[in-house]
Amino acid sequence: MTTVSSPYDSSVAQYGLPSEDRLTELAQSFFPELYGRSVTPLESSAGYSPKLAQVGDPIGESRTIVASRQTAPQTATGVSVGARSLDSIRADFPILSETINGYPLVWLDNAATTQRPTAVTERVKYYYEHENSNVHRGAHTLAARSTDAYEDARKKVAGFIGAPSTKNIVFTRGTTEAINLAAQAIAKPHLKAGDEIILTLLEHHANIVPWQMIAQELGLILRVAPIDSTGQIIISEYERLFTPRTRFVATAHVANALGTIAPVAEMARIAHAHGAKILVDGAQSVSHMPVNVQELGADIFVFSGHKVFAPFGIGALYGTDEILEAAAPYQGGGNMIADVSFEKTIYQKAPAKFEAGTGSIADAVGLGAAIDYVSAIGMANIASWEHSLLDYATRELSQIRGLHLIGTAAAKASVLSFVLDGHETVAVGERLNDYGIAVRAGHHCAQPVLRSFGLEGTVRPSLAFYNTIDEVDRLVKILRSF
Repeated sequence: MTTVSSPYDSSVAQYGLPSEDRLTELAQSFFPELYGRSVTPLESSAGYSPKLAQVGDPIGESRTIVASRQTAPQTATGVSVGARSLDSIRADFPILSETINGYPLVWLDNAATTQRPTAVTERVKYYYEHENSNVHRGAHTLAARSTDAYEDARKKVAGFIGAPSTKNIVFTRGTTEAINLAAQAIAKPHLKAGDEIILTLLEHHANIVPWQMIAQELGLILRVAPIDSTGQIIISEYERLFTPRTRFVATAHVANALGTIAPVAEMARIAHAHGAKILVDGAQSVSHMPVNVQELGADIFVFSGHKVFAPFGIGALYGTDEILEAAAPYQGGGNMIADVSFEKTIYQKAPAKFEAGTGSIADAVGLGAAIDYVSAIGMANIASWEHSLLDYATRELSQIRGLHLIGTAAAKASVLSFVLDGHETVAVGERLNDYGIAVRAGHHCAQPVLRSFGLEGTVRPSLAFYNTIDEVDRLVKILRSF
């Protein structure tokens, strides 16, 4: 068994996370029974009766009993996230009432994708029923409605991540397309053979491959910032990678495989001191913590809607005025042109310059609704609850014999990667699914960082603000039965 230190120590102030005392205070208010007596997992869960368990059922409840309940029993009576009770939040997500293999769904695959609240699905439905039209230039009412809804979503994105203007927000299909846009249209035109780009060992493949592609094409040099044994970037080594030829840095804000929160503000300061620009992959951060791109010092910030309770197929790229003005168009076609002749084309200014063709309008509107939803709860409130839950889950998992947590940085978001002695990761995931618990098992499109730990894959439960302590207890109880 690997002993894991608390993810919160005296260094968390540099990452803007709650203090250890504040987390203890929150935990005591969220689940006081854990601080006054010993609680058997599931003992305090509403609706559970261990006496009804069938022989060989590690979850302590029969499938027929669970299947007869059509509402999700993973309740947390008395727990609040900001001004909202956790029970009322869970009621906003109908899919959480699903049963899988006769057991209530426990969705712990949030790093892969989050679920959607009714407010988002209803907003998309309303768009198609009352506003559906292509945007811009239409001389009719539905075009005006659609354009207003689309541009209002852009305004919400700008406010959500602290961008100075809607002109800094480019809609994309998601993080992957946004990084490819940045590599091809923003970085590539200003690079030449021998120039250098710094990545980190933490990166998702989507923040490696686009840079490899232009490096191979142009003869660039890619340098990789190492991590320590906990999974945190070694800042001193990162800074040593800079040379007079360093032009660009690309880093995850939160590592998808480990949950590590990178010290982005410090990394940006160092990059700028060396005359380099920095791209921040925010796919795993925007749903877990407040984000302000200007405070981070990001020249480019990218994220996907489906990671933050919005539809698939929509995302955004933030770029500074300087970055977007100097960038080349990414694709050619309608919407991105001011004038076209067979001799030449004059392009629109950003963001239109990067939005060729018809965008995913309804999904952008859904992204705006998702931002409204989490903003109403409060990202600081979401971060506090998730960190309390992560702290509890880390303690519980670290006590399971043969279970080794991978990624134990002091600053972490809600990822709990682990391996279990004697069991293949996929087999663990399949066994958990037998009891309705959805986790990710595999390399998580982050093979370099896992291989640095001598692994080809992990089991990765990942939390969101609608998860409960009861769900963590169910996960832990099954893992103890292996």
